[in-house]
Amino acid sequence: MDGDLVDWAEIGSVGRMGRGIRLTDLNGPFRGSEAVGVGVLTATQLRSSAVRRVLQDIYVPAGIPDSHELRCEAAALAVHPGAVITGRSAATLRGVRLARAKDPVELVVPEAVRVFRRTGLDIRRTELCPGESEPWGAIGLATPLRMGLDLLLDRTLPDAVADLDAVLHAGLVDRVELRRMLAARHDRGIVAARRAEELADPRAESPPESRMRVWLTLDGLRPVPQYWIVDPRGRLACADLAFPEQQVAVEYDGSWREGELWALNRDRERLNRVQAAGWEVVFVTAPLLADPARMVATVRAALARH
Repeated sequence: MDGDLVDWAEIGSVGRMGRGIRLTDLNGPFRGSEAVGVGVLTATQLRSSAVRRVLQDIYVPAGIPDSHELRCEAAALAVHPGAVITGRSAATLRGVRLARAKDPVELVVPEAVRVFRRTGLDIRRTELCPGESEPWGAIGLATPLRMGLDLLLDRTLPDAVADLDAVLHAGLVDRVELRRMLAARHDRGIVAARRAEELADPRAESPPESRMRVWLTLDGLRPVPQYWIVDPRGRLACADLAFPEQQVAVEYDGSWREGELWALNRDRERLNRVQAAGWEVVFVTAPLLADPARMVATVRAALARH
């Protein structure tokens, strides 16, 4: 095996190595040091274009596309066996894609475990109670309830609410059980976590919508999520947020999905009908949302006009 040429079948035949990882056809992450140690790869081949490093000493064949799920698999080879994948990483593994491909993998470890900083991993030492995780490869995966807790701890309020909105919307977390857990715990940041749970709303359909709602609510306003605007002919559009009494709708400019029939930011005829029905629509762009004070002032100005 010279240069970039690697006999993947030979590597697959190595069998179990290290902590019980089977390098079957190298269709997933593997420890580079183990592959070199058993003579399947040379150090030169490990540095070649045939493989790609995901984490320190963790590699994948170059043809495997990057994803957060792949990085979670890589993390499982790199961390203490008592570690548990949680937070946005756990939500992504459970089907709610809160983490992007290159986001750090979020993990918690028991308080007795020493933590070393490692690029690509976000590890936090904390109390882990029995029943808060289930086996996932060589490590653990947080239960939905524990995942919900870690989505809220040590997060900004808008981000925490947005992520909790998403998992509540998907039905992953029992809100009553989560509220009971938050009331019983004393973690650092638990007061803010309780406030985030109070502000959460499972009707939200996108993180930007959730963040807009949080900033507006913190300023004393009470927007209604996912509000249907109607006229005598029936439904016109479902606004991200609405103030029905003032007939003001707030839409995140870019929140529509391909095939969305009710998107005001691309259906001008529908927008004209909404305006003809007496509604004003405030479109919030990403730069405007990044400036919460200006965003709130813009919405308040529209409310004042109505």
